[in-house]
Amino acid sequence: MILEKVKEILVEELDVEEESITLDSKIKEDLGADSLDLFELISRIEDELDVNIDEDDYGKLITVGNLVDYLTEKNK
Repeated sequence: MILEKVKEILVEELDVEEESITLDSKIKEDLGADSLDLFELISRIEDELDVNIDEDDYGKLITVGNLVDYLTEKNK
């Protein structure tokens, strides 16, 4: 469920095709997100999934898989 929601947000925020998003996709390099995109992406994920992503953890969220794992841990 988290992966599907993350993919939906990535498609809308970054204007990428859902088929191009895998767990190994790097958010910046592969999906083309810049710093502003990342900020907006994190804000939207926080709002829609009712979770708080610590600013100190932003650097750990390199791939879609990292993001999904992080959100899964936060939802426990």
